[in-house]
Amino acid sequence: MTAVLLALASAAAYGLSDFLGGVLSKRDSPWTIALWGQIGALLAAGAAALAIGGAPAPVDLAWAALAGTGSALGTAFLYRGLAAGRMSVVAPISAVVSAAVPVVAGVAGGERPAPLVWGGIAVGLVAIWLVARVPPAHAASRTGTAASIRDGVLAGLGFGTAFAAIGQFREEAGLWPNALAMLVAVVVLAAGVLLVRAGIALPSRRAGLALLPGVLGATALTFFLFATQHGLLTVVSVISALYPAATVILAALVLRERIHRGQAVGLAACAVAVALVAAG
Repeated sequence: MTAVLLALASAAAYGLSDFLGGVLSKRDSPWTIALWGQIGALLAAGAAALAIGGAPAPVDLAWAALAGTGSALGTAFLYRGLAAGRMSVVAPISAVVSAAVPVVAGVAGGERPAPLVWGGIAVGLVAIWLVARVPPAHAASRTGTAASIRDGVLAGLGFGTAFAAIGQFREEAGLWPNALAMLVAVVVLAAGVLLVRAGIALPSRRAGLALLPGVLGATALTFFLFATQHGLLTVVSVISALYPAATVILAALVLRERIHRGQAVGLAACAVAVALVAAG
């Protein structure tokens, strides 16, 4: 139950982070917001690492570099797909793949969840798809199905690789690997901003706000790391990947966005998935 609760806290923090990032991206370039958010994540992760300490080994730092690269590339491909108006395809594919990759990694590493937990994982993957999916009538008009699938898969592989790598951090390493992962992600995203020629500077007030999604993202990663230390990566990754549910609920409560029928079914399925995993 400790792992499930920590994973749920991770999902809630991720969902709030995505919600704030989406709101801020309506005014400024998503690339710029992503970079500033990642800087906020680095500051938060660095402060936490200094406070908690730890003794990372070279293997922890190697996994951290992989996690930071995966996170940054996942963000890059996700934003490329969303910018092209293919949200209805890119978002659910990336969300499901990002959950599936750590499950495969966990099983390959020897994890063997109970049958009831496997049922929860299966329901969770379906729930993620339903909640993250935007009905075609409400998505942008440009489809480009092949490109949508490619961007969604690549984004999911990036995020999933990051989750799987974080699950390999040793408990003795403390939070230093998290901080290194954030640093690597900042470097990769900064290169991306330069490539797409997006602006970097923001007015001071908006710059401060743009740091918040990253702080929340770093918090989510910390909860995720602690969850993997108390439970199976196969379980934790799927529960944490339910974060689109938090984003959808916040959008409905704050922005008065409508929850569509498929999303409502997905939200109910999220609850079922958590119940099955907890019972297993």
